[in-house]
Amino acid sequence: MHHLDSKNSRSSILEAARRGLPVMNTVGLFWFVLLLLGSVPVFWIGIVSLGAAWSTPEYSHGPLIPIISLYLFLRELRDMPPPNPVVHDRWPGVAVIAAALLIAILGNLARIPDIVTYAMIIWVGGVMLTVFGWQRGKYHQLPVLHLVFMLPLPQFVYWKLTIFLQWISSELGVWFVQMAGVSVFIEGNIIDLGVYKLQVAEACSGLRYLFPILSFSYLFALLYRGPIWHKVVLLVSAAPLTVLMNSIRIGVIGVLVNQHGIEQAEGFMHFFEGWIIFLLCVAILFLMAIGLQRLAPNPQPFAETIDLDTQGLGSVALRIFGIRASVALAVAALLTLAVSTAWTLRPASEVRPVERDPFVLYPRQLGPWSGSPTTLDPQVEQVLGASDYLNATYINTGSGDFVNMFVAFYDKQTDGDGIHSPEVCLPVGGWEIFSLEPYEINLGNTPYGSFTVNRAVIQKELSKQLVYYWFEQRGKRMVNDFRAKMSVIQDGFTMGRTDGALVRFVTPILPGETEADADARLQRFMEPSLNRLPRFVPF
Repeated sequence: MHHLDSKNSRSSILEAARRGLPVMNTVGLFWFVLLLLGSVPVFWIGIVSLGAAWSTPEYSHGPLIPIISLYLFLRELRDMPPPNPVVHDRWPGVAVIAAALLIAILGNLARIPDIVTYAMIIWVGGVMLTVFGWQRGKYHQLPVLHLVFMLPLPQFVYWKLTIFLQWISSELGVWFVQMAGVSVFIEGNIIDLGVYKLQVAEACSGLRYLFPILSFSYLFALLYRGPIWHKVVLLVSAAPLTVLMNSIRIGVIGVLVNQHGIEQAEGFMHFFEGWIIFLLCVAILFLMAIGLQRLAPNPQPFAETIDLDTQGLGSVALRIFGIRASVALAVAALLTLAVSTAWTLRPASEVRPVERDPFVLYPRQLGPWSGSPTTLDPQVEQVLGASDYLNATYINTGSGDFVNMFVAFYDKQTDGDGIHSPEVCLPVGGWEIFSLEPYEINLGNTPYGSFTVNRAVIQKELSKQLVYYWFEQRGKRMVNDFRAKMSVIQDGFTMGRTDGALVRFVTPILPGETEADADARLQRFMEPSLNRLPRFVPF
């Protein structure tokens, strides 16, 4: 009977091979599926953050990236020789998976989804090395690297890049308008056409074209049949090309508004012009590929310049059912499942509550400044998630100056509770960040002394405001939200405290005022206000 079963098994293998179908490996498939499903809990906040990012215009291309990466991987698998039946170098992949899980746990502890999503990509690379072994798996890392294009940039990088691109787009856009013979003046990111004023907003910075074009150029470079330096040129040209074309778009809008009215900068026309720029960028990349081919010693026809062959990818994809079982694959699956289970079933973090006064007791009179506290909208309160907050506008009864003071305090910054950076909140309120940089202030008459704040100039239409903010973290002032969240993990272990606060001061930059005038006004108010703050936000 055993001999008959073996004969039948060999027959089924031969039949599957004759028909080009993979042999089902139930044990290997079980460990692989367990590996994938076991990873979901530990990467969950990263997955959720990706879904939220993909719903925004800048990252709406995100869902296509895993599909394109899969396509690139299947092409590589089809065009390379079959993997060796015996693999002895799978354990480096398990080590990469372990490192990725450790990074994911740190990201979960700090509640920073960006860390978790990057860990997820490292984990995918580790899975590739575990399944194929080091020698073969390292050649399949380019599709894994392509997954980076589906991730949102960290917020502090995003806003610095946005501000930089707004500045470049504004300057170049105005230059194009002037070349068309139109009288124009620029102040910051406001383009003054005389009758009309155009604001180069965050959405006009070009980022919503930059990310998909970068992804497209990466794919384009991989599929391009030509020397490696051709591929490099196509890849690195994407960013300057996108910025240039977006500046031309702004210039065209300026000319159209000057000639035909403000409706040219709104609604469908604005959207339509954006799509034209995107398609033009793609077309220019194709033209560059043709031009590079003409420079080659033996140029190919354009139809053969880009390798778009999809033949046989379906049968290659079915090889997943024949994935080989191995001790390393089983260890990787059990390790991932164990880490996810431990994270899901972890006990609630024990931190001792810090003694402080509630903000309802914060003084309404600070020398000549008289305050009027207000509550936030219930939905805003829910998103803020603060344990206690102060939102008060103080008016100087002598000069009429006014400053808004906002402090959000968190008893703990773990298990989903944590500070939301103003870099995220301000654009949602319609305010565009015109400039953002660290700024040293000296308040020697307060317990805080000299320290660094984030200084931002924000703008909505023609209104400007000056903003100071920082993260008050158990006696430390921090301007980087990433460092602030990392300090939460450290102080949770060393001090048993994870409390903290966001402190923000805002004042208008009035017509005829300089930014230096607004700086002086903020700092005059901060001295009496910060002298009282340690009672409510303890060191």
